[in-house]
Amino acid sequence: MTSSTGSEHSAKPLRVAVIGYGLAGAVFHAPLIAATDGMIVSAIVTNNPERRQRARADFPDATILASAEHIWQNASNYDLVVVASPNRTHVPLGIAAMQAGLPVVIDKPLAPSVVEAERLISTSKSTGKLLTVFQNRRWDNDFLTVRQLLASESDVLGQIIRFESWFQRYRPLPRAGAWRELPAPGEAGGLLFDLGSHLIDQAVLLFGQPLRVYAEVESRRPGAQVDDDTFVALEFANGTRAHLWMDVLTRIPGPRLRITGLRGMYEKWGLDPQEDALSAGKRPGDAGWGQEPYERWGRLSTDVGQLHIDGPVETLPGAYETFYALLHDALVSGSKPPVDPSDAIATLRVIEAARESAQKHTVIELEHHQENVSGHCG
Repeated sequence: MTSSTGSEHSAKPLRVAVIGYGLAGAVFHAPLIAATDGMIVSAIVTNNPERRQRARADFPDATILASAEHIWQNASNYDLVVVASPNRTHVPLGIAAMQAGLPVVIDKPLAPSVVEAERLISTSKSTGKLLTVFQNRRWDNDFLTVRQLLASESDVLGQIIRFESWFQRYRPLPRAGAWRELPAPGEAGGLLFDLGSHLIDQAVLLFGQPLRVYAEVESRRPGAQVDDDTFVALEFANGTRAHLWMDVLTRIPGPRLRITGLRGMYEKWGLDPQEDALSAGKRPGDAGWGQEPYERWGRLSTDVGQLHIDGPVETLPGAYETFYALLHDALVSGSKPPVDPSDAIATLRVIEAARESAQKHTVIELEHHQENVSGHCG
């Protein structure tokens, strides 16, 4: 079991209803909730027969429901709702949860547009119910390591001039009928919304809201109706440039990320191991959770004063469980949620600008907005 962030837990665990039991619900949310002290998976909503069977096997004490309506009708039985269903359902289910008097976690992307995301935030304010977004890759091992390097008192990287980040996979054929492959705007399908929600969120968290956006958003695979080969370039006020790549056409993957400063550089290969571990049935608290072997550590090269380094630097352990530990504390003690929903607005502004850039084949100037991106360390 994972430890909390320090606040005392209430005697009764928080009862969580998880809506959706596909990849997000079954691999990420439900296992992480179950591994969090002071939380239990109380109900799972899915009308898919195979997923209902899997949910019963995974969580025999949970109530398996065919519709979210059962949650709204019995809201007093729950303390939190997690929306882990297709993107098109995020806004209506999130609003319904808060109107039923329940705080809500919505898987990324928060909404298919800035306007829809603002509806969710408005509902959170009017109902007084917590709203947060599951941006689990803020707790990837490589990203945690980058943040530690940037916070180093010895300033091992110096002024950052370029941040490069890749999510590369190989899936040469579209999955027929999969909602991520559907082109309707409300579906928020394609890689820009899927993987881009992570890469953009990380860049904005590090360096703030960009000034300019340029993007190439392509559909390469035969029969593809959504983007599957996408590049996004961001320019920030301090001069830092972020180059973000996401595709499902890479047979030989390159680095996961590279960050270049005037004093040093850090490069990391290989994806965080937590998703594979969760898929294999491992859980936070298991021996070696989130840790990487020496041979997968990233490389740091720096020359600052008397400090001369050129070699492996230990990767911090990944920690997806931190999201729900922080959320538990927010619900029990009123502390800040693990991800401010306004951060999702900042990411969606970049996504919308990227789509416009790709359509017009030009650089898009972003208007200044007042989102205060949490955790900004640029």
